[in-house]
Amino acid sequence: MVSRRLGSVTESGTVRISNIVSKLRQEGIDVLSLSMGEPDFPTPDNITKACVAALNEHFTHYTPSAGIPELRKAVAAKSVKDNGIRCSENNVLITPTKQAIFMTMFAMLDEGDEAIIPDPTWGTFDACVRLAGATPRYLKLIPEEEYRITPERIAELITKKTKLILINSPSNPCGAVLTKKDIQGIADLAMDHDLLVFSDEVYEKIIYDGAMHHSIASLDGMFDRTITTNGLSKTYAMTGWRIGWIVAPVEVVKEINKLQTHSLTCVTSFVQKAAVEALTGPQESVGKMVNEFHTRRDLMYGLMKEIPSLRCPRPKGAFYVFPKYDFNMRSDDLAAYLLEKAHVAITPGSAFGPSGEGHLRLSYAASKEVITEAMGRIGEALAKVPA
Repeated sequence: MVSRRLGSVTESGTVRISNIVSKLRQEGIDVLSLSMGEPDFPTPDNITKACVAALNEHFTHYTPSAGIPELRKAVAAKSVKDNGIRCSENNVLITPTKQAIFMTMFAMLDEGDEAIIPDPTWGTFDACVRLAGATPRYLKLIPEEEYRITPERIAELITKKTKLILINSPSNPCGAVLTKKDIQGIADLAMDHDLLVFSDEVYEKIIYDGAMHHSIASLDGMFDRTITTNGLSKTYAMTGWRIGWIVAPVEVVKEINKLQTHSLTCVTSFVQKAAVEALTGPQESVGKMVNEFHTRRDLMYGLMKEIPSLRCPRPKGAFYVFPKYDFNMRSDDLAAYLLEKAHVAITPGSAFGPSGEGHLRLSYAASKEVITEAMGRIGEALAKVPA
């Protein structure tokens, strides 16, 4: 009954775990969740008030499909200032970040094309490449390189069918942050082989230990071949608001916007007003949130190192640790075991590509109390796993 293209993808692993947690909690089971990829902080008050003001002003109708002019200008100004991307409002399309990935793959890839994607990676990247009819080529990431996407490994995968390189820094699920050298090397490959680059930078502000975020579109010769996506979900604790953007060459924005006119039409009007406030209003909340994530990262990583069966590099960005484990079990089975025995929800590594098997993703977007209790439960449960 359903189309063949849907047979090539599975449901989102992270969303599936979230649904299971919700169901168990409704049944009264005390489940601690380390599975969620969203900040547990409230959206800053100034942003919420801007949304309420828009509603009170009855700003509740259609907007231009690419977004209201003041928001596109705000995104362009932010991209110039924070990312060094030389762009204007005409280079901006307002759309939810997941929708940006979905529409970009449909707009830029054809059947027979190949897209190089990191592995482990967020499952939506793989799914959208496949839904567009293209073939994902997995770039295996290794702990010895801090799970970074390196140009040397990309070069090994480029074929005559390669159309696009997808990068994600800071990354989900590994927390890796690409260096300036990594970014420049990837740019050189893209220009040498006439390839497009899709850069997901939604975790750009959540970085630690002196790491720096670098936007590949800011490098000489790269703006015309790069589609950058970003958004407000992680930086401003606005996951439920569903708003982000694409920055790309004008002709690419126009083509991707064709898909938006036939799907979303536009992003929710009053949410766009709130987004203007997020980008142009006070920014103190961002620093406070990142500092708290830094503390939680150190807490979770320290507790993880006390569990002999888990190990991974210390992440430099985002809010995940992605440890490899020593048991001869599928990650789905180990995640189910921890949910049953410890009442702790984590995401199995299998949700993040072939190389994710044998790993678990633990999110420290949870309070220090929850992290401490959950890691204690995990340690006790893993100590009892049958040999």
